[in-house]
Amino acid sequence: MATKTIVIDHGSGFVKAGLAGCNVPQLVVPNIVNYMPCRENPGPSYARRRVSLGINFIHPDTFSYPIERGRVLNWEGVEHIWSFIMRKHREEHEDCPVLITESPLREPSDRRKTLEIMFEFLDVPSLLLADQLEMSLYSSGHLTGVVVDSGYGLTRVKSFHLGYPVHSSCQTLEFAGQDLSTYLCKSLFKEDADLRNLFQMETVAKTQMNKCYVPLNLAKALDFFQSLPGGSDNDNTYQLPDGTTVELTPMQQLAPEMFFSPHVFDLPGPSISQLFLESLKACDSTLHPILMSHVVACGGNTLYPGFSKRLCKELVTNDLLSPADSSVWVGSNRNFSVWLGASVVAHLSSFKSQWMTREEYDEGLKI
Repeated sequence: MATKTIVIDHGSGFVKAGLAGCNVPQLVVPNIVNYMPCRENPGPSYARRRVSLGINFIHPDTFSYPIERGRVLNWEGVEHIWSFIMRKHREEHEDCPVLITESPLREPSDRRKTLEIMFEFLDVPSLLLADQLEMSLYSSGHLTGVVVDSGYGLTRVKSFHLGYPVHSSCQTLEFAGQDLSTYLCKSLFKEDADLRNLFQMETVAKTQMNKCYVPLNLAKALDFFQSLPGGSDNDNTYQLPDGTTVELTPMQQLAPEMFFSPHVFDLPGPSISQLFLESLKACDSTLHPILMSHVVACGGNTLYPGFSKRLCKELVTNDLLSPADSSVWVGSNRNFSVWLGASVVAHLSSFKSQWMTREEYDEGLKI
C-alpha cells in the first residue's frame, strides 16, 4: 500500500482518524451531528435541513448520534463526518488509500453502503474494511489472545488464534459507557435529569473522568466509606461546572462496578466476567491455555482506575487464570487500541489481498 493511508475508526462515542504509522490519531471528534433549517429554505422537513458536525450550542436540542451501539442509524450523518475527515487529510495528502474499521454488528448492507460512499462520493483509490476487535489485538503486538473491549455503546469479547478469529467466541453486550453515563445523570440530577442537557452532560463526563473507579472488592470499598466520619471524606466532594459543590455518594463513585456486578444496580447483566466465560467456552478447550496467555483489555471504560486489576481478579476467581500467571495486557492508549492496530495493519503485506481498489469496485469483482 501507499506510504500515506488514512485510518478511520468510527465508534459509537467518538470517531478517531489519522495517518497510519502515527502513535495516536490526529483527529478525535464526537460521533455527533446536528440538523438546522437551511437559511435559504427554513422549515422542519428533511429536505430543508442542513447537517453539521457536533452540537450547535445555540440550538442544543438538534443533535443526534449517527451510529448507536455499533449500528448505523443515519448514513447521511456518517457520510458528513467521513467527508469532514477526508477534507482535513486531503489538504496535505491528496490521493490516499483508506482503512475503515467495522463493528461486529455490521450488516451486509452496511458494507455495501460504506463502499458506495468511499468509492462513489469520496473517490478513494482503495479501501480496506477491518474488524475492530482484530485491530485491537494487533495493537498489542500479538496474533493470539482474547480481546475484551468496552467502549461507549458496546462491550465485546472475542478470541483469536494465530491471527484468525474464533468466530463462535464473539460475545457482544449492548451495555457500556453510555449506560454508566445515564446512571450518573439520573443519580446526580434526580427528577430533573435530561440526557440531552449540555450542562448535565458536561457534569457527568467530568464526574466519570475525575471521581469514578472500579474497586477490587465492592463490599470492602463500601465498608471503607461507612467507616469514615459521617460516611464521607473530602475526596467525595465535587464542584459542578456552575461552581456548585456536591457530595458524591459511594455508589456514584463506584459506578463502574456495574460492569462487574450489574445486579447491584438492578441491571440484568451479564457481567463482563460472565461474558468472558461464555466467549471462552465457545472455543476448543485445547486452545484455552494459549488464548489465556494474552488477555487484551481495551476501550474507554478500561481507563477507569482499578478496571484491569478487577478483571484479572475475576478471571482468577473463575479459574480462567492461575494466580501465578495472572495478567491482563493494557496499553497506555487503550482507548485508541482499535485505531492503533489498524494503523499497523495498513502497511502489512499479509493484508494486501484484502484491499479493494476503485477498479475492482467498478468491475463488481468484490461486493
